[in-house]
This record gives sequence, structure tokens and C-alpha cells, in this order.
Amino acid sequence: MTRRNSLKWLAAGAASLASSALLASCSRAKTNFVSTDITGADYAKDFALPDQNGVLRHIADFKGKVVVVFFGYTQCPDVCPTTMAELAEVKKTLGSDGDKLQAVFVTLDPERDKATMLKPYVENFDSSFVALLPSMEQLAGVAREYKIYYKKVEGRTPDTYTLDHSAGSYIYDTKGRVRLFMHYGTSVSDLTSDIKALLTEAA
Repeated sequence: MTRRNSLKWLAAGAASLASSALLASCSRAKTNFVSTDITGADYAKDFALPDQNGVLRHIADFKGKVVVVFFGYTQCPDVCPTTMAELAEVKKTLGSDGDKLQAVFVTLDPERDKATMLKPYVENFDSSFVALLPSMEQLAGVAREYKIYYKKVEGRTPDTYTLDHSAGSYIYDTKGRVRLFMHYGTSVSDLTSDIKALLTEAA
């Protein structure tokens, strides 16, 4: 092979590789999620909060799993228990891949939600679920980072207040990157589909 032909062959090979990479990239970009795709968002990147066992947690602790982060409180009458029960159902629906799903519950009510309450609350839905307990000061910062709205609504007594709060969840891929925002009311089948898609990406 002459030098000229060799250069042409190398150029053609490089063009072919570039074309293949472009096609692969386009293929990945065509994943159709039910949840809102927020890949590349400059918020909801991480946390550093103690869990129900007093262990400091970060997103990186769950590398290799799809992580769903939800903000709520244990005395929430409807949205919170519904969301947690649905996540438990999704885990069952995933079958053998169920251990690749990690649910994380962040309390918006550290005044009442102590570790002794959070531990049985989340583990009642599934023993693998994790609860995070920020201090009042940490809560303001993490809520800002995650664009979470919350407001105390006074009850009949000082201890019977409720909280108005955002009801969606953030979903991270197996590399710890925030990818999706799941709106409250998303069906178990749709959520399962999104999580399977993220697991397929990682395969």
C-alpha cells in the first residue's frame, strides 16, 4: 500500500468511526422518558445529610443504582405515603432488578421527624429505603438546591400543623447524575418504564 493510499484508508476509517459514534449518540438521545428529562441540570446535584441510622449520605453512596429522591414528611396524609408505596411497588415490579432501585426520602419536617420516627416510617414501605434528616439550617439549603417548595400550615394546636410542599421526585442514573423529574401522579407502570430505560443505558 502506498503512503497516499494508506492516508486515504486511515481518513476513511476515522470518518467511519466518527459516523458510528454520532449514530450511537443519536440513538442514546432518542430515549423517550415519561418523566421530564432534566439531564445536565445545574441543580439537584447532591446532598450531604445523615440518614435514619446517623450515617452521612451522598448520591455517590448509591452508585450502580437508579436513585429516586422524594421530599416529604411522616405526618403527610396522602402524597407522601402514596409516593413511597408506589416506589415499593415499582421495586417489586422490577423483579430481579429491584435491588438496583434506591428510594431516598428527605424530610421537610425536622422539628417532628426525628430518626426514631423516620426509620420505621421508610422501612415499613421497604427495608432498603433510606430517610434523610437535615437540620433546620440544612433544610433551607437543600430545598434551595432541589427547588423544593414547602410551607407550614398552622393546625388547631402548635403540634398539629401540616406542610404544603412540592410533590415530585428526582431520578438519578446509575452514575449519580440527575436525569429526570417525576411528577406526582405518574403511574407505577410509567415510572417502572423510565427506571428500566436508565438501567438499560447502564448495561
